[in-house]
Amino acid sequence: MKIRDLFEKWQLTGLRVKTPILDMDWKPSDPDKDAAWDLYVELLTRITTQPLPDEDGVEQTALDSVYTLFALTRQTIKTHGRACIEFTRIAVIILNQVVRPFTARWHRLSQHGAFASADQCAQFRRELHDLQVQLRNYTRLLADLADVEDLTELEADNA
Repeated sequence: MKIRDLFEKWQLTGLRVKTPILDMDWKPSDPDKDAAWDLYVELLTRITTQPLPDEDGVEQTALDSVYTLFALTRQTIKTHGRACIEFTRIAVIILNQVVRPFTARWHRLSQHGAFASADQCAQFRRELHDLQVQLRNYTRLLADLADVEDLTELEADNA
């Protein structure tokens, strides 16, 4: 399987990735699988993939939780070392092209009082929902990489 096929399988298309990377064979090592498991658990248990009903939660806390993905991913890569290069390739692309635009935009807005506005809070939650769709796909990819059962849709959706 090529990395391109992996992204398409988990609906992570539209990312800007150099063709040589996309055409590389997908050959995850045990450290790749271990790193994927570690980050899978983090994503699965955070607001990054879990619903945030309008009547619950705090926008700044949700933004902070999404932002911690950077530190968690860096630590995971460091912990599992150079042998988890397949995981690292994918993680860096997701952080830089999916997570970073969201956190950069909302960090600036939050610093300028956006979360004091009901309209801005509603907009944040809409954009968070869109991000969550992408991060659930990423979580499924990580479950596949870790060779574990995907629990992303384990709970019933009451919405």
